Amino acid sequence: MKTTATTLALLLAGTTTAFAQEAIEADVDGDGMVSLAELQDLYADIPEAGLADGFEQVDIDGDGLLNDDEIALARESGIFPPAG
Repeated sequence: MKTTATTLALLLAGTTTAFAQEAIEADVDGDGMVSLAELQDLYADIPEAGLADGFEQVDIDGDGLLNDDEIALARESGIFPPAG
């Protein structure tokens, strides 16, 4: 677990505020987290199965929601592109 946290911290060191801004915009219910349904709205052009697989890969804490750091990790690793 310590290795995962260290890896996450290193990957997030280069994230931009644009990533955080998109995560905020995706959070339509305002709870500070992004659900799979909210992510599907943001990435309507990505097939649902592929989006769900990517979601599971970056849901580091396994709570079924993505926080800003998990969203940034997904984008930095190329799992989710910047929303267009």
